[in-house]
Amino acid sequence: MSNNSSTRNVALLAVAAVVGLFGLIAFFGSFTIVDKGNVGGRMEWGAVQEAELEAGWNWKMPFRDSVEEMSTRLVSYGVKNAAASSRDLQTVTTTISVQHYLVPSKASDALQNVGDITAIDANVVDPAVLESLKAVTSKYSAEDLVTKRDEVKAKVTKAIIDYIEHTLSEKGISGALHVDNVAIEEFKFSDEFNNSIELKVKAEQEALKAENEKTRKITDAEAEAREKELFADAESYAIEVTSKSRAAAIEREAKSLQNHPELIDLRLTEQWNGKLPVYSSGGTLPFIGGAGKAPAGK
Repeated sequence: MSNNSSTRNVALLAVAAVVGLFGLIAFFGSFTIVDKGNVGGRMEWGAVQEAELEAGWNWKMPFRDSVEEMSTRLVSYGVKNAAASSRDLQTVTTTISVQHYLVPSKASDALQNVGDITAIDANVVDPAVLESLKAVTSKYSAEDLVTKRDEVKAKVTKAIIDYIEHTLSEKGISGALHVDNVAIEEFKFSDEFNNSIELKVKAEQEALKAENEKTRKITDAEAEAREKELFADAESYAIEVTSKSRAAAIEREAKSLQNHPELIDLRLTEQWNGKLPVYSSGGTLPFIGGAGKAPAGK
């Protein structure tokens, strides 16, 4: 009897231990903690449920339910050395980074149809970047990709967002991913193309310098010609004014001499140098007896 009792007690203890262990597992499996910045996708026997679990403590059915946390933080997914071809068949490479986050209310649907953020990046964002870059750059020449960088960036950004949204819509999870920004580094080309661009820029600069020098010389010549023209006009005007003044003075003096004959003698006297003229034959002597009068006879 004692052996049977001992055996029964051991069996009861074993059952109690199993039940206790099962109870502990059930207790700790009846709740979960979702980290801040994440949401939990709850699955019943592996099937994703619609309602997302918020950050913090959450109850769940032990053994039946499992929870997969998905980040809803802003993350950056980069594609390095993404290659494409320009319209003139020049190979161009760049690095594109897409900053985005998973919309919390769409997390469970995204998990069900595509996967977590890592799967979305690999299956949606990555091809969106590559295909959009190829589609846009093929419409521009290599030179335009440099000179119209802002325009190209805007079109690549729009193409990436449209591509992502189209893909998610086909999966039935439109709006599950929000793109916050697309960063595009400078486009890189082959060494041969870079050298040709450098030579072209140098030639254009030299041509511009020559054109500016030509314009400067023309401007200087025109300025010099204009200066000479203005000087000639000024000199001509001065001569004209002087001539008019002199003519007016002569006219006034002529009128004065006409009205006063004695002034003629005065003018002649003013111009006489004090010496009498020498005559080889007889005749009248000037300045004797007044203007217009002959010298007194003997």
